[in-house]
Amino acid sequence: MSIAEQIFEVAKPLPESLALEALHFIEYLSSKNADRAEMSDLTRAQETVMKHVWDNRDDEVWNDVETF
Repeated sequence: MSIAEQIFEVAKPLPESLALEALHFIEYLSSKNADRAEMSDLTRAQETVMKHVWDNRDDEVWNDVETF
C-alpha cells in the first residue's frame, strides 16, 4: 500500500473538521516543498551568474573572514 493510500485510510474515519485540518496540513507541506525546490533553483542560478564575481584574485581576501 502506498503512503498516499495509507493517508487516505487513516483520514477516512476522521470527522469532517479534522479531515479538513489534515488536508490543510498536507497542502502546507506540499507548498513548503515547492518553495524549497524553487529556492534551490534560484540558488543554483545565482551561483552560475555570480561565479566570476566570487572567484577572482581580488575576492580571495574575503575567503577567511569569520561569519556569525
